[in-house]
Amino acid sequence: MIVMKFGGSSVADAACMRQVETLVRAALPEAPLVVLSAMGKTTNALFQAARTAESGDLPGALEVQRAIMTAHRRAAEELFAGAVPESLDTALTEHFGELELLLRGVALLRELSPRSMDAIASLGERLSTRIFAERLGAAWVDARTVLRTDGAFGEATPDPAAIRGLAVRHLAPQLGAGRAVVTQGYIGATEDGLTTTLGRGGSDYSAALFGAALGATEVQIWTDVEGVLTCDPRIVPEALPIPELSFAEAAELAAFGAKVLHPATIQPAVEARIPVTVRHTLKPQGRFTTISAEVRTGRPITALASRGPVTVLTVSSSRMLAQSGFLARLFEVFGRRGVSVDLVATAEVSVSLTVEADVPLKPLLQDLSAFATVEVSEDRAIIAAVGERLKSTPGLGARLLSALGGINVEMISMGANEINLSLVVRRDQADEALRRLHRVLTEAA
Repeated sequence: MIVMKFGGSSVADAACMRQVETLVRAALPEAPLVVLSAMGKTTNALFQAARTAESGDLPGALEVQRAIMTAHRRAAEELFAGAVPESLDTALTEHFGELELLLRGVALLRELSPRSMDAIASLGERLSTRIFAERLGAAWVDARTVLRTDGAFGEATPDPAAIRGLAVRHLAPQLGAGRAVVTQGYIGATEDGLTTTLGRGGSDYSAALFGAALGATEVQIWTDVEGVLTCDPRIVPEALPIPELSFAEAAELAAFGAKVLHPATIQPAVEARIPVTVRHTLKPQGRFTTISAEVRTGRPITALASRGPVTVLTVSSSRMLAQSGFLARLFEVFGRRGVSVDLVATAEVSVSLTVEADVPLKPLLQDLSAFATVEVSEDRAIIAAVGERLKSTPGLGARLLSALGGINVEMISMGANEINLSLVVRRDQADEALRRLHRVLTEAA
């Protein structure tokens, strides 16, 4: 069997759903498990409704709820030529009633807990899959009966062992050649049945978890691009499609800002050695990218990615000189404050590192200032060049740095990972840096 995951843009309206239906019907011999996101922009609307209710504006929240209801009713009526099946009508009515009840509760208490937010956010995927399963005549499975997680609402951590057992019980019996099963991405539940979500972009993660649990032969991620490109085409129009990626390359690109894949998507597939393909919903016969543990591309540079804004902290102290334990003390501060560090570069009496722009900077600086001086550089960007032979290709690093010309590189990280050279530049220079580095990529290919 295979897993076919479709994002929000692929199921944005009735016309998009018809296209997805065509793709799924063509794949019926492969017993597809179809994993859907919410219809385009629905999740954002649900967040908006919840926050409006939290402010006490119940009429405003219910207005957003009615707009969501209208969009889904319209899609259903178009798909069924105005004759919406009674079973679907009943399911939609129940979901809209549940949403209204949740919003009224939030407005009454003027409190929006992560637990309540997850319950509200889950309705986007539940609505889209109800409509699509009815249209396809396929079995509908509530992902919350299978995708077991902990109780970290908003960013729940799945339990792969539990998911395997539940998938065998709830999904496997319904899968078979000639029929499809439809379920939701992004959402799960605790052992006690409380609704959770995996974080924004978590539908890809869901697809990989389901694929690993069921021993799928392939996990297909259907989106609005023809696979993974060598760079963001909005910045580098001449970006090229990449036919194959190794898991290591894909993981690095995802972690450093490639928009196609959710970073956590890779791990379940790596462990189960299942290839992941990234395909264009509107161009099913077009180019696509295969990501596999078996792929060895051997390219000096495969692709470029960027992420920003980030903040660079340069921590300096003469106590570093010939003193053991300084780095342990330094990183203890970050651990205690719950701040993740991306890149690290060390010198004799200083350490430079990057953190996300939204970290609680003031308390972090107070702690660090107790034993060192700290220089802060905000609004920076990380640019990552990724390739299997990046480190082993003589002169490549020099060519990359030379290509930047007058763009100042404030930090370089290479060595911990053989396939990633990361550079930090000012954020307003990141796009131009990508365009210059991409020319080196095409020459090295």
